[in-house]
Amino acid sequence: MISDLARLIDIVHRDKSIPRDTLIEVIEDAMVAAARKRYSQERSFEAQYNEDLGEVELIEFKTVVDDVQDGNEEISLDEARHEDPGCQVGDELGFILRIEELGRIAAQTAKQVIIQRIRDAEREMTFNEFRDRKGELITGIVRRFEKGNIIVDLGRTEAVLKKREQVPTETYRQGDRIQAYVLDITRASRAPQVELSRTHPGLLMKLFELEVPEIDEGIVRIESCAREPGHRAKIAVSSMDRDVDPVGACVGLKGSRVQAVVQELRGEAIDIIPFHPDPARFIVYAIAPAQVSRVYIDELAHSMELIVPDDQLSKAIGRRGQNVRLAAQLTGWRIDIFSESRHSEIVDRARGELERIELLQKDQVDELIRHGYRSAQELYDAEAYEIAGILEISEDDAEDVVDAAEDLLDLLIREEAVRKEEAERVAAEAEAAGIDLEAGDAGDAGDAGDAGDAGDAGDAGDAGDAGDAGDAGDAALPPEADEALPAEADGLPPEA
Repeated sequence: MISDLARLIDIVHRDKSIPRDTLIEVIEDAMVAAARKRYSQERSFEAQYNEDLGEVELIEFKTVVDDVQDGNEEISLDEARHEDPGCQVGDELGFILRIEELGRIAAQTAKQVIIQRIRDAEREMTFNEFRDRKGELITGIVRRFEKGNIIVDLGRTEAVLKKREQVPTETYRQGDRIQAYVLDITRASRAPQVELSRTHPGLLMKLFELEVPEIDEGIVRIESCAREPGHRAKIAVSSMDRDVDPVGACVGLKGSRVQAVVQELRGEAIDIIPFHPDPARFIVYAIAPAQVSRVYIDELAHSMELIVPDDQLSKAIGRRGQNVRLAAQLTGWRIDIFSESRHSEIVDRARGELERIELLQKDQVDELIRHGYRSAQELYDAEAYEIAGILEISEDDAEDVVDAAEDLLDLLIREEAVRKEEAERVAAEAEAAGIDLEAGDAGDAGDAGDAGDAGDAGDAGDAGDAGDAGDAGDAALPPEADEALPAEADGLPPEA
């Protein structure tokens, strides 16, 4: 006949999937804790589960000595031989205690220990189960909402979909089914914390793995993925088999495979592009549907310049820069996009500046521009060996070019300073002229020349009726005001 304790162990083992040995160990530890609560923390107890009887036996151990110093841990030889006639000094004897003598308080202690240890075992099992599922898809039911976070029921435990991992365009109600990406799992005080995500690029990749058998079999491989959750995504794929089209495999018959992924992502647009090991070709595919005229690569700065036709610029950039951002994330390169007209302006300006360096020939200037050197400052900051390699000259000659660039840079700085001084002088003269106008009887420009707006220097000499206005302000106008009249002033209509 199975005892009540054995039946209880079997029920907990079946319902909570906790190993039977773990439950027995929990009960034994609880009985030892109860005995120490009842008697003393210093006494030596041991609990053993008897499989045959279905009961826990509580045993206290004492050491046999001639002279008892501590009654909790020692027993005299005479008393020990009443229990075991063959015992000797130094032996340890075990005495079975009656469980019923522990009392109500000790029983409550055992109950608390058992409950706590079972909870700990459940948490450990849950953690071990989901620890291996990190980076996978998981399906659950929306249970409740807490401070913007969504609590998802996974069956054995609950997961949290934090607000920052939610797609702004998606809404959920209690009881809805939700499929998410397992972002992380951490140990927490109450239960393991399973964190989910609907914005991670891994969600898109795992959905394609579910829908495309070729990806699961390793024939088609996802090289990279970029998302703006809820709006648009790009995914680059390659094929290990020359006879298998990776893009076609992901699209499916009449778009059935990609549409299943789009439906799960609730309408997020997906661009599937072929991967290419050549960065220039890859970037051209990634920036689609825009067409690219030329690509300039700066491997040192890990950046690219794309030159596109003028009518393709807005398409290449995309709505609010979406297309170029996704292309940059997908390829891992920094991307700058220029229209052909804008690029021509930049090149012309760069050519005009670099051609002022007398040591450089025209073809050398073009070569430097092609390699991204578009100002004297950039040329001055370059290393001599880099210039030597580009222009195919010696390093000494390259040093001379860098020195010439420094001289040109100093000249440009002086020219800029002169221009700035000239601009400040003109501004000061204009301000002084304005002060004189205010100091005279003309006062407000609108009042001085109501008939013909004589306050404005350009209008002060208008033909026709405006002549009176010019006389009204002669005392206050500067001498050069008459020279400022536009040539076409005589052709103004009378109502001016």
